[in-house]
Amino acid sequence: MAGRGTPATALVARQRVTHRVHEYPHDPRAESYGEEAAAALGVAPERVFKTLVAEVDGVLTVAVVPVTGSLDLKALAAAAGGKKATMADPAAAERATGYVRGGISPLGQRKRLRTVIDSSAEDHETVFCSAGRRGLELELAAADLARLLDAVTARIAAR
Repeated sequence: MAGRGTPATALVARQRVTHRVHEYPHDPRAESYGEEAAAALGVAPERVFKTLVAEVDGVLTVAVVPVTGSLDLKALAAAAGGKKATMADPAAAERATGYVRGGISPLGQRKRLRTVIDSSAEDHETVFCSAGRRGLELELAAADLARLLDAVTARIAAR
């Protein structure tokens, strides 16, 4: 993978976190990047997590939820200690994170944002999240993901 690293892969390597990088051919016509990743990698979709950027009381906040569910905005607001959450403008999310939509990683973002991970991540030995590019996934322990992000873990996915 020489020359194909991202800020996310550089961060886990620098922090010496046990992880695996998985690359697969991304199909630009895929309707769901996360479900595409699960199918391409042959893993249960509930182990693959998508990174969504929302605003909680006007502050950009990252939500990491399984691709099998959607984000419960009320639960996110509560977990982040706020009153109201809305999805962030995609351009604002890309500017703040330094990644493009469909490839936003919770790790290695340009600006460190408050992060909440759905508690279902704790049900798995390892989870997958974007490594910062479409077609590139990071596999690591949920506890390591939470620690690297200084994240709160709460039930924020609507199932």
